[in-house]
Amino acid sequence: MSVSPSLPTGPVLQLIASGLKLWIRSRCETIGDLQLHLHGSGLGLLQGKLQGVSLMARDVRFRGLPLQLVDLRSGPIQVNLTPGGVALQQFFDVQGEVTITGRALNEALLSEQWRWLGDWLAEQLMGLTPLGALRIDNDQMELQAPVVAHKDPACRRFRLRAAQGTVLIYPIDDDRETLLPMDEGIQIEQAELQAGFLHLRGRARVTP
Repeated sequence: MSVSPSLPTGPVLQLIASGLKLWIRSRCETIGDLQLHLHGSGLGLLQGKLQGVSLMARDVRFRGLPLQLVDLRSGPIQVNLTPGGVALQQFFDVQGEVTITGRALNEALLSEQWRWLGDWLAEQLMGLTPLGALRIDNDQMELQAPVVAHKDPACRRFRLRAAQGTVLIYPIDDDRETLLPMDEGIQIEQAELQAGFLHLRGRARVTP
């Protein structure tokens, strides 16, 4: 962090950092280790103007999604110091990466909150529903779906990549492609499967 040593930013810096941590934790269901770094000049910090914030967090559950690692960097942020802490008045942009394990993704897609997406994937990619299981094997994703009157589930393997601001999924054995539904405020720039993990890199607009 670039801060002029001649300005008494210590208490203000601590207040802003503590307030932002509380705000971040309030937006997540759970969050483990959280590291936060503020970027800006001493004068800017005293005025509540940040050039940006770097965040690294582990074991995050956000909107029902269990993320193993979150590594983000924001654009400029305006914060207001109030008796109750820190208030964010304007939207701001973030960019960075998130990582989720195949096991955690499987659990999420079978949960009540995200079951609709898991079943949508099974129907779009396999023509079957509901989704039975998802597994990541190196750079491939395997979907399983139960089949009536069959003991074993149907299985099919896919790869994925970023395209059109979202994630494009395609079977390894033909050229059909499916775009994942995506919030319009999120732009995916890179997506890859590796060693049992899903890695996503992109940018998003955050509203207070």
